[in-house]
Amino acid sequence: MNIKYENAAGTFYPKAKEELNKLLDILLEQNQPDSDFKTRAIIVPHAGYIFSGGLSAKCFQYLDSEIKNIFIFAPSHYTRIFGSVKSDYNEFNTPLGSLVVNTDIINDLDFEINNQPFEKEHSLEVQLPFIKKLFPTAKIVPIIYGCEDYNNISKVISKYWQDRQNAFIISSDLSHFYPAKETIKIDTYTANLIENNEIRNFEAEMACGAVGICAISNFAKEKGYSLIRAGLTNSSESTGDTSRTVGYGGWYLFEGTKEEYIKKYFSDFVINLCKKSIESGLQLGNSLPEKYPEVFSEIGASFVTLKINNNLRGCIGSIIAHRSLFNDIAKNAHSAAFSDPRFLPLRIEEFKKLDITVSLLSKPQKIEFSDEDNLLEKLVPNKDGLIIRDGNCQGVYLPDVWEQLPDKKLFLSSLKQKAGMAKDYFSETLETFRFYTTKI
Repeated sequence: MNIKYENAAGTFYPKAKEELNKLLDILLEQNQPDSDFKTRAIIVPHAGYIFSGGLSAKCFQYLDSEIKNIFIFAPSHYTRIFGSVKSDYNEFNTPLGSLVVNTDIINDLDFEINNQPFEKEHSLEVQLPFIKKLFPTAKIVPIIYGCEDYNNISKVISKYWQDRQNAFIISSDLSHFYPAKETIKIDTYTANLIENNEIRNFEAEMACGAVGICAISNFAKEKGYSLIRAGLTNSSESTGDTSRTVGYGGWYLFEGTKEEYIKKYFSDFVINLCKKSIESGLQLGNSLPEKYPEVFSEIGASFVTLKINNNLRGCIGSIIAHRSLFNDIAKNAHSAAFSDPRFLPLRIEEFKKLDITVSLLSKPQKIEFSDEDNLLEKLVPNKDGLIIRDGNCQGVYLPDVWEQLPDKKLFLSSLKQKAGMAKDYFSETLETFRFYTTKI
């Protein structure tokens, strides 16, 4: 039996079984998930538990309790390697007991066997106590990579994703050794790339596990899945030292869009947020929620529509995501009630009669076309929201407008007029973008 014994115990996490068990209990209790959603893939930090253990605990609790095999993709910090490597260890020991390696999967992986990178590597080891604590009978598939093409890891995830008993951990910290204010700026930018599956602009300096992050992001993009934020933090939160910090982030994979996830798990929160924002304008209260699910910290765009007796009473929204979804919904709700130029400000006696609808917008996608007929062919009624612009003229219709204008040509000509163009206007510089909405 070839066993890999722990080397980070006593430094990155407690060495004594009782002390480690107690710490994990505290971390798990104090860092509960935002929803009861369960996933099979997470991005999780790998620093000492004093720095990032809380965020790790939250991420691990999103993993499905039914999983049997856990792949761990971790970057090499101490050994220069090319590509990815596996080991011939049968077990990896932790103070809580050993984790068995799934040798059948390991033997099936087309990676070189090299035990040396595993000897000192904390980025893999710090994940093992959480796995042993929460999934004591699960087998592990440990992989360490160096100079690697993220597509190779993405292919492994794709190959084994079909088996619902398999789960995947991407081990990574974020930016290193910047002042706290810079760390927050850099990591927020990095988070936006991850949450939009935009790996084209991802740089190695943004995360020590950049290859693994790009791999899971690429996989998610190909599948139409989303990476939902579990949290962002940095070392200054635990040390108080803001001069030289390390950033940490956590995400979990949802098999659908972020908007679908929010509708499924947070519809009540969204409507209540709108009500709270409108109440503040009516001076019935001034307290938006101080704490809210992390997914609402992500950049997002929304429209808030108010109706009374099925008659429009206000509608204001954002076409392009430019602020946190929490702020976007709150501000658009307030504006729909008090700043829609088509209506007088909402009165207190109208408030209880309101029907509130929130439309969460996807990222706009440019439509390429040769002429207007070609553009009309590409429009999908009752599904596409449409943005048109040319010079200083711009207009937008939500997909709801198809109910009043089901004919494609009438839909487009009406939108042109809304944008300040003639209804038969056409130009080579005209740009169009489609988007989708999820209604709450």
